[in-house]
Amino acid sequence: MSEKSENGVTIPEKSVIELLVTSLMPTSKYIETRFDHLQVQIDSIKEDVRDIKEDIRNLEARMDKRFEQVDKRFEQVDKRFEQIDKRFEQIDRRFEQVDKRFEQIEQRFEQRFEQIDRRFESMESRFNERFMSIENKLDILIARIDDKIEKGLRESRSLSIRLFTFAMTFSAISVIGMLGKIFGLF
Repeated sequence: MSEKSENGVTIPEKSVIELLVTSLMPTSKYIETRFDHLQVQIDSIKEDVRDIKEDIRNLEARMDKRFEQVDKRFEQVDKRFEQIDKRFEQIDRRFEQVDKRFEQIEQRFEQRFEQIDRRFESMESRFNERFMSIENKLDILIARIDDKIEKGLRESRSLSIRLFTFAMTFSAISVIGMLGKIFGLF
């Protein structure tokens, strides 16, 4: 079973298959170089993994140190809060003292206001008494003035009547004198 090729060369079938297999399959040297290259890559990856593990260990150590520092800072903060709590207790005590003082001042003000209220009540009663006495005096004064005005009006009426009578008498005498002169009686 041999086959002829186009050049006229005859190639046995077995050789054709081998030729096909060898042309399709790479050589062992190629495979070895590929495996070597793959091994180098794997070694590089292993080394990178070791480096990463080392970096992670270093990172863990640094993180542990940082956490210890943070823990110490939290302890310091706790101490500061304790101090602040003590200060707030002092402030609370001071506020209680201030509240007591305000209560005392409020009591004093209430006492003062009660005294002022009593004084105003006594002043009001005195003012009412004084006002009533002034009102009585004013009523008496008005009554006197009314009496004097009434008396003055009576006198003035009588005086007006006298003056009117006098004026009428004088006018009558003047008219008589004028008539007498006109008629030649005088």
